[in-house]
Formats: sequence, structure tokens, C-alpha cells
Amino acid sequence: MTRFGVPMEQFNDAEQLSRAAAEKFIQIAHSATAHGGQFTVVLSGGSTPRRLFQLLAEPPYRDKVDWEKVEFFWGDERAVPPDHPDSNFFMANEALLKKLEVAPKQIHRMQAEREDQEAVARDYQTEIAHVFGVPEQGEPPSFDLILLGLGPDGHTASLFPHTEAVVERQRWVARNDVPMLNASRITMTAPILNRAKSILFLVAGADKAEALHAVLDGPKDPKRLPAQLIQPTGGSLIWMTDETAVSRLDSKGLTLSYE
Repeated sequence: MTRFGVPMEQFNDAEQLSRAAAEKFIQIAHSATAHGGQFTVVLSGGSTPRRLFQLLAEPPYRDKVDWEKVEFFWGDERAVPPDHPDSNFFMANEALLKKLEVAPKQIHRMQAEREDQEAVARDYQTEIAHVFGVPEQGEPPSFDLILLGLGPDGHTASLFPHTEAVVERQRWVARNDVPMLNASRITMTAPILNRAKSILFLVAGADKAEALHAVLDGPKDPKRLPAQLIQPTGGSLIWMTDETAVSRLDSKGLTLSYE
């Protein structure tokens, strides 16, 4: 169905959602490699993407992608080593990359365990620019696919409510202090996220229902609800949800416009 002009696909449960997301991943990968020779994808953390990654690593899905043509990036990372259970890289590596035996040169992780996180953010922007062959201080490039999730507080990636990275309009990647978590994160910012050719928001679970309602049905307030920042400038955005996540959505809501 379409909600205020933005496609929304609703599924019975998280498993059905994950399988549908795997099919979309494959479809976008085929299109990207057919037109550009490679597929650039930004991975996210969380329980829903984990199941997606597990599916992609298994037949029949794994056999439908030319994995040697995929360049893997991350939308955000915690300040932990890559082998830490809380690491977004670690989750994706265990669920997907190791099983596919992806070559290290195709894996572009955020080195968020380093002490100087400002430098980590700068270096990641440089690495993105290098892979795409564009100036690192110019317009951000367009990833073929970005996977995003939604936090119960309305955050996405590590763009948390009322944090500095939410209002960033120049840098593609930023260090972001998150006082509510007493932590610092590295995150992609709205300027590069919104340049994606395709964005899939994967939202499952009753604990996301209130946030989804606030983001889609509530007034425009992206500083409080950073997920409202996500509106691709030239690409597509699809919300993929399960029944419990949409339980609070109004039958009549405000238009999805965050200009």
C-alpha cells in the first residue's frame, strides 16, 4: 500500500518481512550490477537486519547475488572493537560476511574503536569518496541501497533526538555524542543518506509502534524524531513493517513531507 505517497509494505511478522527484504535486496543488487558493475550497500544493526543477513547467507538467496561485486558499508557504529557483541560490524560479519567469505577489500567498516572518533568520521568519508571515485569535500555519492531501522525514540542510524549530527548538513559522516546513552557513536548523516538510490526502512515489533506512529502521523519535528529526516532527493523510500509495528498508525494522518 501507499501511505501519503510513500510506499509501505506490511507483513504478518518479522520473518515474513525479512524474507521480503531479502528479495528486494537481490532485486536491487541485480539492477545495480547490471547498470554499474558493482552494488554498494549500507548495512544497519538491530534484530530485523540480523535475520535478513542470515537469510542472504543461505540458499536459495545467497546463490542469487554476485557477492564479488558487492561493496559493504555501515550506516553507524558503536565505539567498541569489531569483535564486540555490540558492534554492528560484528553482527553483520557473523551473520553474513564470514559465511559468504567476502574479501576484506569489499568490506568498509567504521573503525569506531579508535580513540580519535573525529578522525574516524573523516577517514570514513575519505574511504567512501575513494570507493566511488568522487571528491571527499564535494556532493555525497549515491549508494545503491541503504538499510535503516527505527528506534523506539524515533532515531535512525545513530541520529538520536536532539544530538548534533541531526542538524549536520555538510559532512557525510560524523561523530555524535549521545548523552541519553552516555556514549559516542559514528554515524552517516542526512546529506548522504538522502542521496541513496533506494532506502529500505525495516521496522518490526510492538516496541516500535509508538515511534512509527509519531514519525509518520505526527507533526514535523526531526530534531525530536530524526527518522523524519529521511527523504531521498532522487531515490526511492519503502517502509517495510510487520503488523505489530503499525498497530498505532492513524487511518488519517498528516502528509509525509519533511521539506
